[in-house]
Amino acid sequence: MKKAMTISYEIGDSLYLNITNKCPCSCTFCIRNNGDGAYGSDPLWLDHQPSFEEVRENLSKRDLGSYRQIVFCGYGEPTCELELLKQTADYIKSVCNVSIRLNTNGLSDLINKRETASELEGRIDCVSISLNAPTKEEYDAVTRPSFDADCYSAMLKFASSAKAYVPEVMFTVVDVIGSEEIERSRKVAESVGVKLRVREFIDE
Repeated sequence: MKKAMTISYEIGDSLYLNITNKCPCSCTFCIRNNGDGAYGSDPLWLDHQPSFEEVRENLSKRDLGSYRQIVFCGYGEPTCELELLKQTADYIKSVCNVSIRLNTNGLSDLINKRETASELEGRIDCVSISLNAPTKEEYDAVTRPSFDADCYSAMLKFASSAKAYVPEVMFTVVDVIGSEEIERSRKVAESVGVKLRVREFIDE
């Protein structure tokens, strides 16, 4: 495992933010199982938890307004550092008008032990939530969360709540789950009132 301090990295015309390596899940398809980086990035394993000052200094060296989108997505669950996420989003909003997306497992309420969707208002323009599977049993088997609580229901509730505070909310699944599961997942998304995006599995 190679460690560095890769706080931000580019993919195409978007900037991705790697603000933590913490995550309460151990998904069977997680990209972290396959290497130290993503899409040719430097290692995304952080040698320490960055502070807001470190994140701001890193971002100050980039032309943030030049990106199509800025995405909280690295080698960890961004809402594990919710205060840092909010501070960083506020900073970005103060210097440019670029859309901000949060890629999340949707377990922020369990992680932070409170309802958190409202804290994204005015900060996050799109929330992309890993649905992973169409039923609780399949979800638990694939996601392998560390909480004893009903994580599947918590994730669905977070998605439903987020619609009131974030302009765009979507579920995602990885294409390796198969066409039948994808269609069942689409029905789950429709029941919550959000769209479904099917992501390609990246095996690096």
